[in-house]
Amino acid sequence: MMQQYSLGISPCPNDTFIFGALVQGLVAVPHNYEVRLADVEELNARAAQELLDITKLSVAVMPQILDRYVLLRAGGALGRGCGPVLVARKSVPLETLAEAAIAIPGRMTTANLLLSLHGMHHGPRPEMIFDQVMPAVARGEVDAGVVIHEGRFTYEAHGLVKLLDLGAWWEQATGLPLPLGGIAVRRSLGMETALQVEDAIRRSLAFARENPEQLRPFIRRHAQELDDSVIDSHIATFVNDYSMNLGTEGMHAIRTLVTMGARVAGLPLPEAPLFAGD
Repeated sequence: MMQQYSLGISPCPNDTFIFGALVQGLVAVPHNYEVRLADVEELNARAAQELLDITKLSVAVMPQILDRYVLLRAGGALGRGCGPVLVARKSVPLETLAEAAIAIPGRMTTANLLLSLHGMHHGPRPEMIFDQVMPAVARGEVDAGVVIHEGRFTYEAHGLVKLLDLGAWWEQATGLPLPLGGIAVRRSLGMETALQVEDAIRRSLAFARENPEQLRPFIRRHAQELDDSVIDSHIATFVNDYSMNLGTEGMHAIRTLVTMGARVAGLPLPEAPLFAGD
């Protein structure tokens, strides 16, 4: 009998595209998976409590859990032109928002860490589920908001304007692609299991690339935006060669952000390797 592990992913199209074949049994896998689809901040919180064996999470949360989880080199969200954006109802100078209320999609998200690293904002940051940020900004409940996922493509439909592309800022400041999310496995499962999961994710992604229409019903069932053009743009933006294999540049980008995040949080990084197989 195969071992069963809990697996957490988000319902966003990039995750359901990458993991759809694995979750639906369309590729051979070495384990059984009990799948939980949840907002990434919920997944971050569950990882912080070590409630999931394998999970998608924000790279920004890794300094808090690195002693218990190791990252895989496949399945994550990393790239260029894919970062969070700061939006508001009208265009205003960034300095006028220094003490304003800016909604964020979670305290542990990479979006929130990028806002801190940028350094322009020192005011309150109300936390919301990611798909509540744009409506809250549009209703005037907050002065601005950091939007992620498909919000990058749809904020104009809410009557909002972009004030700052935090991904573009990161790329300009570091010269590196932006690491948004990764797949982490509990260290207690062992490196052999972690590498087996990594291989299964790669086979699932390969299936998706070869059979995209076969996965579309699964992706649409969980997507916040049902418009096919938005779903396709989301997948094209957040699923790329780094999703299959981080490579040297991708791993360097993640190490850079994790080191910066630890510094912001005032946390020492443990000696444990960051990636499975290191």
